[in-house]
Amino acid sequence: HNAPDGDVPGTRHPCADRDDLTLVHVTHFNRLFWDSGRAPTIVIAHGVVDPGHRYTGELARAAVVVNEPIRRGRHTGTDLLPALGTAAPLDVFGMRTEGLARHLGLPADRCRAHDLPQAELHTAMARRRLYLHPVRWTSLGLSLLEAMHLGMPVVALATTEAVEAVPAGAGVLSTRPEVLARAARGYLADPDAAAEDGARARRAALDGYGLKRFLDDWERLMEEVTR
Repeated sequence: HNAPDGDVPGTRHPCADRDDLTLVHVTHFNRLFWDSGRAPTIVIAHGVVDPGHRYTGELARAAVVVNEPIRRGRHTGTDLLPALGTAAPLDVFGMRTEGLARHLGLPADRCRAHDLPQAELHTAMARRRLYLHPVRWTSLGLSLLEAMHLGMPVVALATTEAVEAVPAGAGVLSTRPEVLARAARGYLADPDAAAEDGARARRAALDGYGLKRFLDDWERLMEEVTR
């Protein structure tokens, strides 16, 4: 589930202090920030079905994946998109993205909205030069992991678990939007560097967030708790 909300970092987990179960967090950040009391906890990181290395980067644009960006606002970093959209034209994929350019005050060609079925989404993402992840507060966006699997270089806010998921050489992480804007411009200007960093991102995603590791971790836990 998601990162804690409300009185962070003092948010009590609903299962806090229970000793009759093992509380499984999907990120180390969640484990750190949820107050789980005396409940035993472990982390089993996300596992993603590998969509394959589809990256072409042929379109000098940034892909963003977020559902309901207008309603979710600061959680998803929607307020950062106007400045980032001046650095790189944006293709925002997700549900209820219509009207986003007008909401942000960006020209239509600088912010295009797309609501695609899953079967088309990954190929469309992989045609963009980079993946932009401006999300402030989430457990760990699966779209970020999917973009890395696709072979896309990542430009992301250095918040929550992104700092663990994206290693050096796989993209640029920062808490400074101007640094992200500069990184996006750099990838647009240097397709070879984008492809190289994207290849490293894919290797990191396969190593850390592959489906086999995920299933093995759960199998091991099930065996332990049912002894």
